[in-house]
Amino acid sequence: MPSPLYIVGPTASGKSAVALALAERIGGEIVNADAFQLYRKLDIVTAKPTAQERARVPHHLYDVLDPSENCDAQRYREMAMPLVAEIGAGGRVPIVVGGSGLYLKALTHGLAELPRGDESLRAQFDGMTLEEKTTWLLQLDPNAGMNVNLRNPRYVERALEVCLLTGLPQSELRQTFGTAQPDARGVFLAWDRTQLYERINQRVRSMIEAGLVEEVRRLSHESDLSDTSEKAIGIREVRAFLSGQCTLEAAIDAMQQATRRYAKRQMTWFRRETWLQTICLAPETTADSTTQMILELFPDLKP
Repeated sequence: MPSPLYIVGPTASGKSAVALALAERIGGEIVNADAFQLYRKLDIVTAKPTAQERARVPHHLYDVLDPSENCDAQRYREMAMPLVAEIGAGGRVPIVVGGSGLYLKALTHGLAELPRGDESLRAQFDGMTLEEKTTWLLQLDPNAGMNVNLRNPRYVERALEVCLLTGLPQSELRQTFGTAQPDARGVFLAWDRTQLYERINQRVRSMIEAGLVEEVRRLSHESDLSDTSEKAIGIREVRAFLSGQCTLEAAIDAMQQATRRYAKRQMTWFRRETWLQTICLAPETTADSTTQMILELFPDLKP
C-alpha cells in the first residue's frame, strides 16, 4: 500500500501546482490540508484549485463544508484519515497538500485525546471578560501562554474548557502531540522571503482581478460564517472596503500584510518539522522541475 506524501509550505509557495504535476506524473490523488479550502463558496479568497485543475486528477476534501460550519484539527483528521487509507488501498499515492500546520500534524502525529466542547461551560464563558477567562486559565495551567494565544478569546475558552473537563493542564495534555518523529515522508517548499512576499503581493492583486470583492459580497449576503471560515484572510479586509471603512487600495495593502505575516508563521512552523525534506525554490523553478526533485528524493514514487 503506497504511503502518503506530504507537500507543505507557506501560502503562495506553489504547493497546489506541484501537487497536481506530481499526481499526474505518478497517478496520485490529492487530499486537501488547507483549513479554508474545505469550505464551499470560498474559491478566490482561498486560492482554491480551479474546477479545470481538479478535473485533471482526483481531488479530495475541497468544498466539503458549508461556510457556517466550524472545523478543527480533530474533525479534519476524522475526514482525512479514511480517505488517505482508501486511496492507498487502491494502489494510488495519496498526496496531502496544504499549509495548515495543525491539520497536517493531526495526520502525521495524531492528536491528544481531548474532550468535546461543553455547551454549559461555553455559556458560562459568555458572561466573562477575556481578562477574567485568561486569569482563570493561568491559575489552572500556568504554562498556557506557551501554546495558547491569550489574546484570542476562542483559543482561551477552548484551553480553559480542556482544563476544566479533564482536571489537567491542557499544555501537558498537548505535549505528546509535538514530540515524537512521525513515520511519514514529505517536502517543505521553501522560498527566499523577499521573493515569497513578492509572490504574495501579486497573488492578492490577481485575486482582486479575479473577482474577490464580488465573492466576499455574495458570501456576506448568502451565508453566515462560522468562527473558522470567517478567519480566511481577505474576508475581513474586503468587508471593510465594502462597508466604506477604507479604500480598495487600503484593503489590498491590509490583505497583503496579513498574508505575509501568516506566511512567516507557516515557515517557522514547517522549519521545526525536521522529518520534512526542504526544497528551495526560485523564480525560475517550475512545477515540473519541482516534481523531478521530489522524485529524486523519493525514487519509489517513480511510475
